[in-house]
Amino acid sequence: MNDRTKGEVWVFAEQEEGKLAEIPFELLGKARELADRLGVKVGAVLMGEGVEPLAAELVAGGADVVHLVDDPALKVFRSKAYRHALVELVKEEQPQILIFGATHMGRDLAPAVASALRCGLTADCTDLQIGDYTDRKTGETFANVLHQIRPAFGGNIIATIVNARHWPQMATVREGVMKPLDRNNRMVEFSNDRIKRHDSHLAGVEIPVEVVEIVRKVSKVNLKGARIIVAGGAGVGSKENFRLLHDLAAVLGGAVGGSRAAVDLGYCEHERQIGQTGVTVRPALMVSCGISGAVQHLAGMQDAAKIIAINTDRDAPIFKVAHYGIVGDLNVVIPKLIKAIKNKG
Repeated sequence: MNDRTKGEVWVFAEQEEGKLAEIPFELLGKARELADRLGVKVGAVLMGEGVEPLAAELVAGGADVVHLVDDPALKVFRSKAYRHALVELVKEEQPQILIFGATHMGRDLAPAVASALRCGLTADCTDLQIGDYTDRKTGETFANVLHQIRPAFGGNIIATIVNARHWPQMATVREGVMKPLDRNNRMVEFSNDRIKRHDSHLAGVEIPVEVVEIVRKVSKVNLKGARIIVAGGAGVGSKENFRLLHDLAAVLGGAVGGSRAAVDLGYCEHERQIGQTGVTVRPALMVSCGISGAVQHLAGMQDAAKIIAINTDRDAPIFKVAHYGIVGDLNVVIPKLIKAIKNKG
């Protein structure tokens, strides 16, 4: 392929034990937007053993074509095997953009692939856009390159990064920041001609790691799936006071989250952290208690459908994104809210 700008926009379709993760569908929604802007196809890279039935889900999620690499050596994720197979696939097909989820798997695989291909990689992006770029030193202009957008310097600035000279343009994207297409409303006819099968090129490749056993610890906290979240920050005051948030969440039927400050102070567990270094959520209702509204935290929750903020500081930045604000002591306000909700019920 001589013209690299004709290459597809690819999403690495992360799967485990024959089940797709949610992140590929989030990425396919954005890939569809990017590909339509560039006038090219969306490709999903599906790797594993016996995973061909998953291709139909990926097409429904936004892929035009599924690049399938099926090999027993890919049954479980091993970095060297996946890296080798994916690098050979990229060399063969020459996509112009390759996107991974910023998951444990994506953060392992993406930099290994980027290093092997000698191209750039931007980690933990919160947005991706297509635009032009002019090199300030040479004056050379590049049209329709990938603008990789992410917080930098602790979230104090938003950086836009481009990789105009060494392709594919690669990025990892944080979970929950991009919206998947509605698979139920996508009237797409699936057929086998949407699957492009590829050799893994793993014959004769030594893979030194053997997976003996997979042990999982299932988290009891599911903030990304919660419709209602009650979150607390440093202003809650203590781990004991955080009990109030659990009580409010219980009557609302929601989950409890926290800011990084609350986690660092030991008020709640790290798995409850919302924000740039935690999880990104989009609940129907977000109740923020004692959270000042630092940009790092806002990055993870500002897309909530409704935000109620409770804070003693009427000038707290959280009130700028909140739909409703209560200026007051949460130790007084929350018990009153709980009582009102119970009485109404």
